[in-house]
Formats: sequence, C-alpha cells, structure tokens
Amino acid sequence: MPQLRLRIIGSHDDLRAVSDLLQSIEGIEHVEEVADLMPRLDDEDSSSAGLSDDIGPGAHDLEVEAPNDYTARRVREAVEELAVRMGLVIEFEPEEE
Repeated sequence: MPQLRLRIIGSHDDLRAVSDLLQSIEGIEHVEEVADLMPRLDDEDSSSAGLSDDIGPGAHDLEVEAPNDYTARRVREAVEELAVRMGLVIEFEPEEE
C-alpha cells in the first residue's frame, strides 16, 4: 500500500482544505497529520531565543495511505492542482523503495 508524506506551508485553514480534498478522493481512508520530528535551532544561545514562533505560516506534515499506485498518483495530481489554485507551498517526500 503506497504511503505519501507531504509538507504544507500554510495556515490551519490551508491544512484543512488539503485534508478535505484528500479525504474526498475515492479509496483514501487514512489521512493523518504527523508530528514534525525535526529539531528546531532555538536553543538558549540562539539569536532567536525567546522570540515568538507565530511569525507566519506554519509547516504541517501529512501522511496519506493510498490503496494502489494509481490512486497515489491521483492524490499527488489533485494536491498539486489545489496548491496552484490556493497559492500554497507543498513538498512531497521522495518515495522509499
């Protein structure tokens, strides 16, 4: 079962729009926001120490399970089209073999 991981740079409303689109695609049953496991460079010695994290759009990671390669391709095409229409930045993680 193909698994797609994508990162959305945008607001919670943008995330909701992408999630709603994904869940509307026939065959997609699992769409989940996953925690960002990347450590942030905001330690006590950092020049940004103590500054607010809320200075722009956030990054949201989604995990999508598709039943087959055809549906995974449809997911990617639909998300790319939505990104163009909404002006979103969306990154797809490379598929593991």
